[in-house]
Amino acid sequence: MSMAYVSGDLDRRADLRENAEALAALRAAPLARALVVARDQMVVGGQEALLDLGAAQGIGAVRLEAFLGLTLGGAPRFALWLDDDVVELREDTSDGFLDKRVLVVPGRPELSLVDLRSLALKGAFDPPTLSAMATAKALFGWHASHGFCAKCGAPSEAAAAGWRRECPACKTQHFPRTDPVVIMLVSDGDHCLLGRQARFPKGFYSALAGFLEPGETIEAAVKREVWEEAGIACHDVVYHASQPWPFPTTLMIGCFAKATDRTIKIDHHELEDARWFSRAEVRQMLAGTHPEGFGAPNPMAIARTLVQTWAEG
Repeated sequence: MSMAYVSGDLDRRADLRENAEALAALRAAPLARALVVARDQMVVGGQEALLDLGAAQGIGAVRLEAFLGLTLGGAPRFALWLDDDVVELREDTSDGFLDKRVLVVPGRPELSLVDLRSLALKGAFDPPTLSAMATAKALFGWHASHGFCAKCGAPSEAAAAGWRRECPACKTQHFPRTDPVVIMLVSDGDHCLLGRQARFPKGFYSALAGFLEPGETIEAAVKREVWEEAGIACHDVVYHASQPWPFPTTLMIGCFAKATDRTIKIDHHELEDARWFSRAEVRQMLAGTHPEGFGAPNPMAIARTLVQTWAEG
């Protein structure tokens, strides 16, 4: 028995991923439950995200099964990725920010399909369940875009209970990738820098962010991204916290930084607007009382943690 290493209320038990006998026993366990993903959305039954494993398998053809781990009480948790044709697209009014596809499982009115961002925004499920959903969504998203070996181009196959792909031709092993993103709140005295992209909801401002590039440190990426997007030089970069962000497979690395000056030069390919907000304004934004209707990041995002931490001094 390995020492439990808990992540999001789950002991991932990587030591069991290639143990076929142990996995079979876990599938047969009375408390075995599964999260179900179809066309990048979560399949939920009423108010239940975790479905009986047998019932979940009966929804339709399963493209891939992944073993997520054991709860602290020892209950097995799996994730199932259904074939696309199990569900039917009825409507799509997605706006570039929220996934607004209306998907249904024909003949199963008790099942709903909802995108993970909407579930998190509504606080529809507890944090451990949302964390497990994020793992399932990111993992299956990786499988969806890595069906061929990056070394020789041959079709690859899923292995290790969904946590690896293997190439039968050249024997190369491929592992799920996570793309690091720096997200930073830059301040100067009693003001902080916030920006918005054109796809954001009206009046919504957030911390600046960008992908970490090969060969960069976190500190260098923070300075580069702030300079590229807003023309602000910054220093004293300090790491604060991180958050997995399965849209599709990123890790948000939250930092604070100090600005050298306040002269903004916006790169309009990256941002629609950027401006300095006083601490008092930010508190109004967090409370939803800003006189101009400006809004802060929603509570599910690490950007909110950065902004609120700074606003509270």
